[in-house]
Amino acid sequence: MKFFVDTADIADIKDLASTGLLDGVTTNPSLIAKSGRNFLEVVEEICGIVEGPVSAEVTALDVDTMLAEGRKLAKLAKNIAVKVPLTWDGLKACKVLTGEGTMVNVTLCFSANQALLAAKAGATFISPFIGRLDDINLDGMELIHEIRTIYDNYDYATQILAASIRTANHVKEVAMLGADVATVPPAVLRSLVNHPLTDKGLEQFLADWKKTGQKIL
Repeated sequence: MKFFVDTADIADIKDLASTGLLDGVTTNPSLIAKSGRNFLEVVEEICGIVEGPVSAEVTALDVDTMLAEGRKLAKLAKNIAVKVPLTWDGLKACKVLTGEGTMVNVTLCFSANQALLAAKAGATFISPFIGRLDDINLDGMELIHEIRTIYDNYDYATQILAASIRTANHVKEVAMLGADVATVPPAVLRSLVNHPLTDKGLEQFLADWKKTGQKIL
Protein backbone atom coordinates (compact mmCIF):
# COMPACT_ATOMS: atom_id res chain seq x y z
CA MET A 1 0.00 0.00 0.00
CA LYS A 2 1.17 3.50 -0.84
CA PHE A 3 1.37 6.26 1.77
CA PHE A 4 0.33 9.81 0.91
CA VAL A 5 0.45 12.55 3.53
CA ASP A 6 -2.60 14.78 3.84
CA THR A 7 -1.16 18.22 4.49
CA ALA A 8 0.12 21.42 2.93
CA ASP A 9 2.78 21.94 5.59
CA ILE A 10 6.08 22.10 3.73
CA ALA A 11 8.21 21.22 6.78
CA ASP A 12 6.16 18.08 7.47
CA ILE A 13 6.31 17.02 3.83
CA LYS A 14 10.10 17.47 3.65
CA ASP A 15 10.61 15.55 6.88
CA LEU A 16 8.41 12.63 5.86
CA ALA A 17 9.79 12.55 2.32
CA SER A 18 13.30 12.18 3.77
CA THR A 19 12.30 8.75 5.14
CA GLY A 20 11.81 7.37 1.64
CA LEU A 21 8.41 6.03 2.75
CA LEU A 22 6.26 8.80 1.27
CA ASP A 23 4.61 8.10 -2.08
CA GLY A 24 2.61 11.29 -2.59
CA VAL A 25 0.69 14.19 -1.07
CA THR A 26 -2.95 15.22 -0.94
CA THR A 27 -4.00 18.81 -0.36
CA ASN A 28 -7.28 20.68 -0.36
CA PRO A 29 -8.31 24.34 -0.14
CA SER A 30 -8.80 24.07 3.64
CA LEU A 31 -5.28 22.72 4.22
CA ILE A 32 -3.64 25.34 2.04
CA ALA A 33 -5.69 28.12 3.64
CA LYS A 34 -4.06 27.20 6.96
CA SER A 35 -0.65 27.96 5.48
CA GLY A 36 -1.63 31.53 4.67
CA ARG A 37 0.32 31.29 1.42
CA ASN A 38 -0.55 31.50 -2.28
CA PHE A 39 -2.33 28.33 -3.39
CA LEU A 40 -0.43 27.82 -6.64
CA GLU A 41 2.95 28.53 -5.06
CA VAL A 42 2.38 25.99 -2.30
CA VAL A 43 1.26 23.28 -4.72
CA GLU A 44 4.22 23.88 -7.04
CA GLU A 45 6.66 23.75 -4.11
CA ILE A 46 5.18 20.46 -2.89
CA CYS A 47 5.54 18.98 -6.38
CA GLY A 48 9.25 19.73 -6.22
CA ILE A 49 9.66 17.87 -2.93
CA VAL A 50 7.95 14.58 -3.78
CA GLU A 51 8.16 12.55 -6.96
CA GLY A 52 4.76 10.91 -6.54
CA PRO A 53 1.29 12.33 -7.19
CA VAL A 54 0.31 15.62 -5.56
CA SER A 55 -3.44 16.15 -5.44
CA ALA A 56 -4.54 19.76 -5.96
CA GLU A 57 -8.25 20.51 -5.84
CA VAL A 58 -10.31 22.67 -8.16
CA THR A 59 -12.67 25.14 -6.49
CA ALA A 60 -15.26 25.48 -9.27
CA LEU A 61 -18.57 23.62 -9.35
CA ASP A 62 -19.35 23.78 -13.09
CA VAL A 63 -17.58 21.57 -15.60
CA ASP A 64 -16.18 24.33 -17.83
CA THR A 65 -14.51 26.18 -14.98
CA MET A 66 -13.33 22.89 -13.44
CA LEU A 67 -11.61 22.09 -16.72
CA ALA A 68 -10.00 25.53 -16.92
CA GLU A 69 -8.75 25.28 -13.33
CA GLY A 70 -7.69 21.67 -13.77
CA ARG A 71 -5.65 22.44 -16.87
CA LYS A 72 -3.94 25.32 -15.10
CA LEU A 73 -3.08 23.10 -12.14
CA ALA A 74 -1.81 20.32 -14.42
CA LYS A 75 0.67 22.74 -15.99
CA LEU A 76 2.35 23.33 -12.61
CA ALA A 77 4.14 19.97 -12.64
CA LYS A 78 4.04 16.51 -14.20
CA ASN A 79 3.07 14.88 -10.90
CA ILE A 80 -0.11 16.90 -10.35
CA ALA A 81 -3.31 14.93 -9.80
CA VAL A 82 -6.26 17.25 -10.28
CA LYS A 83 -8.81 16.70 -7.55
CA VAL A 84 -12.48 17.07 -8.54
CA PRO A 85 -15.65 16.52 -6.48
CA LEU A 86 -17.90 13.53 -7.00
CA THR A 87 -20.68 15.38 -8.81
CA TRP A 88 -21.97 15.04 -12.36
CA ASP A 89 -19.87 18.02 -13.41
CA GLY A 90 -16.88 16.57 -11.55
CA LEU A 91 -17.27 13.27 -13.39
CA LYS A 92 -17.53 15.07 -16.74
CA ALA A 93 -14.35 16.99 -15.94
CA CYS A 94 -12.66 13.76 -14.86
CA LYS A 95 -13.46 12.10 -18.19
CA VAL A 96 -12.02 14.99 -20.18
CA LEU A 97 -8.91 15.52 -18.06
CA THR A 98 -7.97 11.85 -17.97
CA GLY A 99 -8.45 11.77 -21.73
CA GLU A 100 -5.86 14.54 -21.92
CA GLY A 101 -3.39 12.48 -19.89
CA THR A 102 -3.87 14.20 -16.54
CA MET A 103 -4.14 12.22 -13.31
CA VAL A 104 -7.47 12.83 -11.59
CA ASN A 105 -8.45 12.22 -7.97
CA VAL A 106 -12.23 12.11 -7.52
CA THR A 107 -12.89 13.16 -3.95
CA LEU A 108 -15.72 13.19 -1.39
CA CYS A 109 -16.83 9.64 -2.16
CA PHE A 110 -19.31 8.15 0.31
CA SER A 111 -20.89 5.24 -1.58
CA ALA A 112 -19.90 2.30 -3.76
CA ASN A 113 -22.15 3.54 -6.56
CA GLN A 114 -20.28 6.85 -6.60
CA ALA A 115 -16.99 4.95 -6.79
CA LEU A 116 -18.30 2.88 -9.70
CA LEU A 117 -19.16 6.04 -11.62
CA ALA A 118 -15.73 7.52 -10.95
CA ALA A 119 -14.00 4.40 -12.27
CA LYS A 120 -16.11 4.49 -15.42
CA ALA A 121 -15.16 8.15 -15.84
CA GLY A 122 -11.50 7.09 -15.83
CA ALA A 123 -10.46 8.40 -12.41
CA THR A 124 -6.86 7.68 -11.43
CA PHE A 125 -7.85 7.73 -7.76
CA ILE A 126 -11.12 7.50 -5.86
CA SER A 127 -11.13 9.02 -2.36
CA PRO A 128 -13.65 7.40 0.01
CA PHE A 129 -13.82 9.32 3.30
CA ILE A 130 -13.58 6.80 6.14
CA GLY A 131 -13.69 9.05 9.19
CA ARG A 132 -16.57 11.18 8.00
CA LEU A 133 -18.72 8.07 7.51
CA ASP A 134 -17.80 6.88 10.99
CA ASP A 135 -18.86 10.30 12.29
CA ILE A 136 -22.46 9.63 11.19
CA ASN A 137 -22.45 6.04 12.48
CA LEU A 138 -21.85 4.38 9.12
CA ASP A 139 -19.06 1.88 8.51
CA GLY A 140 -16.29 3.48 6.51
CA MET A 141 -14.43 0.17 6.24
CA GLU A 142 -17.44 -1.51 4.68
CA LEU A 143 -17.26 1.08 1.91
CA ILE A 144 -13.61 0.21 1.22
CA HIS A 145 -14.60 -3.48 1.04
CA GLU A 146 -17.46 -2.76 -1.37
CA ILE A 147 -15.33 -0.64 -3.68
CA ARG A 148 -12.51 -3.20 -3.69
CA THR A 149 -14.98 -5.95 -4.65
CA ILE A 150 -16.54 -3.92 -7.47
CA TYR A 151 -13.21 -2.77 -8.90
CA ASP A 152 -11.81 -6.30 -8.80
CA ASN A 153 -14.96 -7.68 -10.46
CA TYR A 154 -14.40 -5.50 -13.51
CA ASP A 155 -10.64 -4.95 -13.44
CA TYR A 156 -10.95 -1.20 -13.02
CA ALA A 157 -7.55 0.47 -12.82
CA THR A 158 -8.78 3.27 -10.53
CA GLN A 159 -6.81 3.21 -7.28
CA ILE A 160 -8.66 3.28 -3.95
CA LEU A 161 -7.22 6.19 -1.98
CA ALA A 162 -8.55 5.84 1.56
CA ALA A 163 -9.04 9.33 3.00
CA SER A 164 -10.29 10.98 6.21
CA ILE A 165 -8.11 8.57 8.16
CA ARG A 166 -7.97 9.40 11.85
CA THR A 167 -6.06 6.60 13.58
CA ALA A 168 -3.34 3.99 13.17
CA ASN A 169 -6.06 1.33 13.30
CA HIS A 170 -7.73 2.96 10.31
CA VAL A 171 -4.47 2.54 8.38
CA LYS A 172 -4.19 -1.14 9.31
CA GLU A 173 -7.80 -1.86 8.42
CA VAL A 174 -7.73 -0.21 4.99
CA ALA A 175 -4.48 -2.06 4.23
CA MET A 176 -6.10 -5.38 5.17
CA LEU A 177 -9.07 -4.56 2.93
CA GLY A 178 -6.84 -3.87 -0.06
CA ALA A 179 -6.86 -0.09 -0.41
CA ASP A 180 -4.16 0.97 -2.86
CA VAL A 181 -3.30 4.18 -1.01
CA ALA A 182 -3.88 5.68 2.43
CA THR A 183 -3.62 9.43 2.74
CA VAL A 184 -2.79 10.18 6.34
CA PRO A 185 -2.24 13.26 8.52
CA PRO A 186 1.43 13.65 9.47
CA ALA A 187 0.84 12.81 13.13
CA VAL A 188 -0.96 9.57 12.29
CA LEU A 189 1.71 8.54 9.79
CA ARG A 190 4.44 9.08 12.37
CA SER A 191 2.44 7.14 14.98
CA LEU A 192 2.58 3.94 12.91
CA VAL A 193 6.13 3.25 14.10
CA ASN A 194 5.20 3.39 17.78
CA HIS A 195 4.73 0.37 20.04
CA PRO A 196 5.35 0.19 23.81
CA LEU A 197 7.11 -3.17 23.52
CA THR A 198 9.53 -1.72 20.99
CA ASP A 199 10.34 1.06 23.46
CA LYS A 200 10.69 -1.41 26.31
CA GLY A 201 12.93 -3.73 24.32
CA LEU A 202 15.17 -0.90 23.19
CA GLU A 203 15.48 0.37 26.75
CA GLN A 204 16.59 -3.10 27.90
CA PHE A 205 19.08 -3.51 25.06
CA LEU A 206 20.69 -0.15 25.80
CA ALA A 207 20.87 -0.89 29.53
CA ASP A 208 22.58 -4.22 28.87
CA TRP A 209 24.98 -2.62 26.38
CA LYS A 210 25.92 0.06 28.86
CA LYS A 211 26.91 -2.61 31.36
CA THR A 212 29.53 -3.95 28.95
CA GLY A 213 31.40 -0.63 28.95
CA GLN A 214 31.99 -1.02 25.19
CA LYS A 215 31.55 1.41 22.29
CA ILE A 216 31.03 0.89 18.59
CA LEU A 217 32.49 4.31 17.69
